[in-house]
Amino acid sequence: MKNYKLRFNLLAATVGVLLLCAGCTKDFGTINTNPSNVTTPDPKFLFTYAEDQLAVNGTEWVWESFEQLFRFTQHFTSSPYEITSNANSRYNVFYSQVLPNLFEIRRQISLKADSADYAKMGATTYILQVMQGIKVTDLNGSIPYSEAIKGRYEGVFNPVFDTQETLFATFLSQLNTAITTLSAPSTATTKTFGTSDVYYKGDWNKWIKLANTLKLRIAARYENQDKTKTAAIAAEVMANAIGPIQSVDDNLTYVNVNYDAAGGAINYRDIKYGGIAIVDFMKKVNDPRIGVYFNPNSLVGSFKDTLTKYGKTLPSFININDPLIQFQGGPIDWTINTPQKAYFGSNGFDAGGLNKYFLISTINRRFYAPRWDGSTSGTFTELLASAGESCLMIAEFIKKGYIPGDAAAWYNKGIEASIKTMNAIAITAGSTTAYSGSGATEIAAYQNNSNIVLNGTNDLERIYIQQHLNLIRQPNEAYVFDRRTGYPKTGSAYYPREPFGEKIPRRFWINDPGEVNRVNWSAAYTAQGFTPNVIDVLTLSNERVWYDKPAPEFGRGQ
Repeated sequence: MKNYKLRFNLLAATVGVLLLCAGCTKDFGTINTNPSNVTTPDPKFLFTYAEDQLAVNGTEWVWESFEQLFRFTQHFTSSPYEITSNANSRYNVFYSQVLPNLFEIRRQISLKADSADYAKMGATTYILQVMQGIKVTDLNGSIPYSEAIKGRYEGVFNPVFDTQETLFATFLSQLNTAITTLSAPSTATTKTFGTSDVYYKGDWNKWIKLANTLKLRIAARYENQDKTKTAAIAAEVMANAIGPIQSVDDNLTYVNVNYDAAGGAINYRDIKYGGIAIVDFMKKVNDPRIGVYFNPNSLVGSFKDTLTKYGKTLPSFININDPLIQFQGGPIDWTINTPQKAYFGSNGFDAGGLNKYFLISTINRRFYAPRWDGSTSGTFTELLASAGESCLMIAEFIKKGYIPGDAAAWYNKGIEASIKTMNAIAITAGSTTAYSGSGATEIAAYQNNSNIVLNGTNDLERIYIQQHLNLIRQPNEAYVFDRRTGYPKTGSAYYPREPFGEKIPRRFWINDPGEVNRVNWSAAYTAQGFTPNVIDVLTLSNERVWYDKPAPEFGRGQ
């Protein structure tokens, strides 16, 4: 940890984003002119590093996703754990690992005599920048952006904090400019990152699709503040000749045989389980992803013979004739007195003799961390943007009347993409899969299930729930979705949100940057109505970023 902090402080000082570490205000000239520093880096290597840092963030997976966000979205259940200073690593990564490299790529390009040939390479840096920028502002609100990294090049060590409304306008402008640049015809001299682009290998059309998907994300975030803006952005995306990510072949994924997002830390403090609502719903609709997301319990094989032999009866919450009896969820809130709660952890069911059955389904740890138990096979896949995500957002926008189109067609397209994506990740991880072969039969059966097909009664809720199920590998997007829509909805007869007694933070926090930029930080906090220097959940649950202010409470969607 000490080595990490030292490296972080030096990087932060180098790029001039001093708000990240309050004590790093000395010797900037020495640091920035160190003769051992590389002064003419290869843009390709800088790009690879930035892409890697966006995807390789085990701290975020453990301290934000597994310990917090998945409980708030009710995908998983685990024992409550306080918010700690380990959260919000997305902020540090943005300013110390991502932005400096992207800015330097553009600077190096500008110094080249044939800089025009590098225009498309430069355009992709803005798409990466916006992708992480959206994620950072999601939970922090106003952040330095327009003046970020000026400390390195212009000696500006007190960057202003741009409001979220300003950020979204800037993001859209940068994405539109990138799309225009990438859409222009390439020439024989057009430069590309090639294989140094570990995401898309220099495929400009795929980068355009990603940019359009990011525009859809921004459109969704605008909705509670400005529905007209949501409609306009969505229309722009649909009018674009290339459009957003629509095929699993265009998913933004990162595969690394030498990295496992959570690794053994996936079991940090406790084992995570599937929630009652999500498991029960997936069983009801015979969702082929259930075995991908969750592990079967002990009720497999000849368990009925054992129960009969010893005269044992399963707890009342289990139907002995349930064809998917091997999947059972537990309460999201461990303080709720439900019968399932008695079977968490090592509290197995006494099946007689030496038999002990564990009844509640754990999350499929191999799906998330292929080598969590020391295995040397299976490869981790990070899913950063997907066809399921964009197609289901389009179905939502059509259903709400923001854009014309066939909502059912996009809905089914999103479901298909989601199932295929999760199956592909499972195969790479060496985990349980949703199907073998093409999956056409399983996917069609699911789409035609009476509880899945759009029927004109609760279509929007059905679209919402498929978004919720699809985002199980994108925890930040899952949290933003549940926060902006208020779904799953408390009391719903279709898919209810479970009782949850904890307060849920609506934002994270940015530490006092010290004297060098306290004025701008303090002004931003005052303007947003944020209480400075607090990390208690009660305060964080009552203070919202701009686009979240009109949003419903969790579980209270319309």
